[in-house]
Amino acid sequence: MDLRHLRYFQAVAEELSFSRAARRLRIAQPALSRAVQELERELGVLLIDRNRHSTRLTPAGTVLLHETGVTLERLEESLRRVRRTAVGEEGELRLGYIGPPTQPFLGRLLNEFGRRFPRVSIHLEERTPERVWEMVAKGRLSIGITRPVQAHEALGLQTMSLRDERICAVVPVTHPLATRKSLPWTALEDKPLIVLARREGVGLHDGIIAACRTAGFTPAFAQTPSLVGTVLSYVESGAGIGIVSEGISMPSSGVALKLIPLTPSSTVPLVTVWSDDRDDPPVQAFRLLLSHWLKSGKLWKPS
Repeated sequence: MDLRHLRYFQAVAEELSFSRAARRLRIAQPALSRAVQELERELGVLLIDRNRHSTRLTPAGTVLLHETGVTLERLEESLRRVRRTAVGEEGELRLGYIGPPTQPFLGRLLNEFGRRFPRVSIHLEERTPERVWEMVAKGRLSIGITRPVQAHEALGLQTMSLRDERICAVVPVTHPLATRKSLPWTALEDKPLIVLARREGVGLHDGIIAACRTAGFTPAFAQTPSLVGTVLSYVESGAGIGIVSEGISMPSSGVALKLIPLTPSSTVPLVTVWSDDRDDPPVQAFRLLLSHWLKSGKLWKPS
């Protein structure tokens, strides 16, 4: 068995088609079929159940696909480390983050980090809160800036609180409610609400539902898009009242919008998360800079 066998098997298992896998790998289909058969003979198990009508993984094939992914990912990471050493880089920072709440500071923060540590390679991945936690826990990310998730305690990661963001309503400035400095949750009863989909932000989504139920009603969600930008677009179109965290950045063009804090105040946390097992120098340096910015107030208010 060699890596070629594993890569070929992975392609077939992911595509569930020998022809598509052959095109993806840019090899002849017979050669691909032979490689998979050789792998099955060596292991003594059937990995892929194929007939004229379908191609599917056997239970053994499903296990091998997972283990192959882990093995190849570890190999790629090892090769990246070798290359970084060869060109004189001092490390790598793989940062996972959620988009809208980090827009006010992330670009500025990374700019200063890059000036201080020019030989640290920075890789960014925008993900959902749950995915950030999962990837940090598995070592695929060095550190994350995200929301707490339901399973965060079980993952055994370290966290540092950055902010508790108030949940606000957002309406066009021409809306009848736009003159209000605050708004009770009860004012949202029977109103069409636009909120981020739960899969994109469990904490915010569930916090909104809990606050509405505490106020004595079940919220009526008119739309639950996957992007905060789409939430704001719906609000601009007059489709309903948006419910967002206060840290979002307002669009610079289009219909002017206004954030109105909801009362009683309900908040959603923003945290940074990392693993003690992989707390290498770039992670420590980034966390120290982030902590300094937080204490000085620079994180939220540019100097």
